[in-house]
Amino acid sequence: MGIYKLNLMKNYIILLLSISCAFAPRLCSAQASAHSQSIRALDTIYANDSKNVALFFPEPIRQGITGSDNFVFSYNREKEQYFGLLQAKPGKESNLLVVNRNGAIFSYIVKYRKQLSKLNYFIPLAHSIGNEKPLAKDSTAIAGSEKQIDNRNYYYQKFGAYLLERKRRKSLKSKSKASVVLSVERIVFDKEELYVVLEVNNKSSLDYDLNFLKVYIETEQKGKRKSVQRIYKEPVIRYNLPDKVKEGKRVRMVYVLPKFSLSNDRRVMVELNEKDGERDIKLKLSHRHINNPN
Repeated sequence: MGIYKLNLMKNYIILLLSISCAFAPRLCSAQASAHSQSIRALDTIYANDSKNVALFFPEPIRQGITGSDNFVFSYNREKEQYFGLLQAKPGKESNLLVVNRNGAIFSYIVKYRKQLSKLNYFIPLAHSIGNEKPLAKDSTAIAGSEKQIDNRNYYYQKFGAYLLERKRRKSLKSKSKASVVLSVERIVFDKEELYVVLEVNNKSSLDYDLNFLKVYIETEQKGKRKSVQRIYKEPVIRYNLPDKVKEGKRVRMVYVLPKFSLSNDRRVMVELNEKDGERDIKLKLSHRHINNPN
């Protein structure tokens, strides 16, 4: 009886091995097929030397590189913008690698074509091949919070752009120094934020290189020993803040601040500081401007 059970177990093991050998190649083939389907093939973008092919990305371009000299991808390296221009000369195909401000990476095959059927590419975030920043373990929760932040920032930017598109109006307060004028045009309350529309008007014959533009809350301590306590207000976002205001030009921008109010003994101070220069301006706003936004 013991020998019979032993032979039966041997036959069972042989049967299992036979089934495994029969199905293993199919299983490996299926896994390889699924893996290949998960890898997205690179799209091809065609360009030539007589027209500009515009690529619009979901976030401003931080870096763009082509693999061959017969392809040129130009973008604003001084001030990050959402689009770049591609041109090509006859030659072998190459590749284009673009990194957005948020770390998203985009990769494309680029080819020369004499006749172009498409001149504008609007590239969605879904076409990103990855991110230069490593994902955390709890990537799902982090991705959800980042999406909410991105949505808020997108709203701030859209509302800021709307404010700048509105007709310019007489400023609430202005102050100048050496033909450079700093103005607060308007203060708007929306949702839970204050939008401060600012303008730097350079009437001088020299470019104005911006070092920083900051907003503070000041409290003046009265008495024999007068002193001023200053608290820095970090903006939620700075929209259209320039690095330079060229001679004879004016630039408008929007600072988005968390909502706050001021008592009678407090005020807001906006400080404009010139890089490697002395044309610094300090503009003060009373509590009434902040407590009664327009």
